[in-house]
Amino acid sequence: MSGDDLDTVAVLHDPVRRAVYDYVASQRHDVGRNEAAEAVGVQRTLAAFHLDRLVEAGLLEAGFRRLTERTGPGSGRPAKVYRRAPGEWQVNVPARDYRTLALVLAETVELLGGDERAEQAARRAGARFAGEGEDLAGVLRRRGYEPYEEDGRVRLRNCPFHVPAEEHPLLVCSVNLELCRGLLDGLGQDASAAVLDPRPGECCVAFSKNNED
Repeated sequence: MSGDDLDTVAVLHDPVRRAVYDYVASQRHDVGRNEAAEAVGVQRTLAAFHLDRLVEAGLLEAGFRRLTERTGPGSGRPAKVYRRAPGEWQVNVPARDYRTLALVLAETVELLGGDERAEQAARRAGARFAGEGEDLAGVLRRRGYEPYEEDGRVRLRNCPFHVPAEEHPLLVCSVNLELCRGLLDGLGQDASAAVLDPRPGECCVAFSKNNED
């Protein structure tokens, strides 16, 4: 655990600031100050204060763009907008270094040609996740995938395996797919509903919407 990570996470201790962060992070579009204020039920000036504090901490990014379709004279200045920052922070007491171990194990699997065995192990692990007593969306949320619905599918806003996926994308994405299919197996649903459908900045897996039930 670094002091910087601890300081960053501590910024979210304030309940209003945490609500503002959670709202912005859950959106697939840039969020203006008025929208954030309305979403969490506070005044615009208070929302602006918390938004800018989150930018200072590195949890959000800020930019400027027009929030209406109007252009030309009278259209007003671009508004300040916010989005989730791409970094990640971890706090472990005492300090732990799981990401280095994950990278070493991923490299070992590739060197030994153990991709198929890793996928089989991931499918069994996914089936065990089904025992957490929740539906598909509930398990995915608990596991950090941040599911949302779009165009008849359940998509995943966050990749919980971001660090090893950047270094070993083919291995990690195939393992993640089997993990998700194992979850469907455990829930008694059609495992083929989990497919690879990657998007920049999101998880590589998507689900048919009818498997959320």
